[in-house]
Amino acid sequence: MADASPPARAVTLLGRPKLWVMPTLLTGLLALLLSLLYMGGIVNPQGDLRHLPIALVNGDTGRPPAGQRQNAGTQIAAAITSDTSSDKASWRTLTLAEAQDQLDSGKVYGALVIPANFTDSVTALATSDATERPTMTVLTNPGKGSLGSSLASQITTQAAHQASQTIGKQLTRADARADATTKLLLADPVNVVTQVGHPLGGHSGLGLSAFYYTLLLVLAGFIGGNVISNAVDTSLGYADNEIGPWHTRLPTVPINRTQTLLLKMAMTAGITVLTVSLIMLATITILDMDAGHLPLLWIYSYCASLAVGLGVQAINAAFGGIGQLVSMFVFIVLGLPSSGATVPLQAVPGFYRFLSHFEPMRQLSDGVRAILYFDARGDAGLTRSWIMIAIGTALALLFGFAMTRYYDRRGHARLTPQPA
Repeated sequence: MADASPPARAVTLLGRPKLWVMPTLLTGLLALLLSLLYMGGIVNPQGDLRHLPIALVNGDTGRPPAGQRQNAGTQIAAAITSDTSSDKASWRTLTLAEAQDQLDSGKVYGALVIPANFTDSVTALATSDATERPTMTVLTNPGKGSLGSSLASQITTQAAHQASQTIGKQLTRADARADATTKLLLADPVNVVTQVGHPLGGHSGLGLSAFYYTLLLVLAGFIGGNVISNAVDTSLGYADNEIGPWHTRLPTVPINRTQTLLLKMAMTAGITVLTVSLIMLATITILDMDAGHLPLLWIYSYCASLAVGLGVQAINAAFGGIGQLVSMFVFIVLGLPSSGATVPLQAVPGFYRFLSHFEPMRQLSDGVRAILYFDARGDAGLTRSWIMIAIGTALALLFGFAMTRYYDRRGHARLTPQPA
């Protein structure tokens, strides 16, 4: 008897509850997890912000005013560092040279600089010798990302204005006979100037090019690894090849799981040469992204993307059909919110800070940022990134081949699917 027509058959199958259960549960769970994980990392950076590293430079060399033991700069620095009303900033008391070095290596998100003539300028306000307002300078670090630099700028500017108002109260009390105009000046006497402490080029995406370049490397490794895995399975006859109405099934090649994984990883190592070269061609040559140390950048990009690709192959070999889903969570879903590339790690919930210690995207992002923005300095995160790439590659190889060897020894051969 002929089977029911295709539409009627589809309608009949739609009435089977078992057909709905697994897709409904998986897609619903994925939608919930993606929403919670992505939005949970960025929805409240101001509320989650804790201990953002900011440099505090007291270069004031003026003598203490009459009746005081410390000059104005020292008093302000002490007030800022001893303020326990907020834990949003982690103030690092440094010299100007030290602060500049930490800006250039990405160790701080910004700096507040009190100049050498600060006390003299403050004292002169109460006399007829005043020629200019006292000035404090806020230095930003766009290399740490636009949001991180903005948060640091807000904190340092607020601290400077609070210090200005404190000084203003002291000056107003000391000069009670001042006219209304002078009192207005003395109420908020300090001029706060914002400057870029570590400038970037005009084609750096306002400090976001490192993140998007890292994302390209991760996606190239992730997508390339899965494409290679599917293509090899199809070529060896372990999966059907369907393109639109065309369907082919190649003869099955006898091969165990370990040899299959070795083949896939070797192809990943070769094809990654092409994908990384094309990424650099597109971003640097065609789009003119700011980048230096090009040979180092290519080598780093290759190793980073290869580590992701090998990890994908290992996970697919271990988990089979759900391997792509598992690797998506490892490299993409959990990696993006814990990378610290768009939102500083100091401004995300503790769960993401925990993930950042081992999630691949954070490790790779630090290295790319060091090469693109911080003159490829090892202490800017490049050294740690190389170490984590090596560890990740070793873990992928050990885990992948350990699982395939186990399956082979247990006799779990790759069988050709048979029709029901």
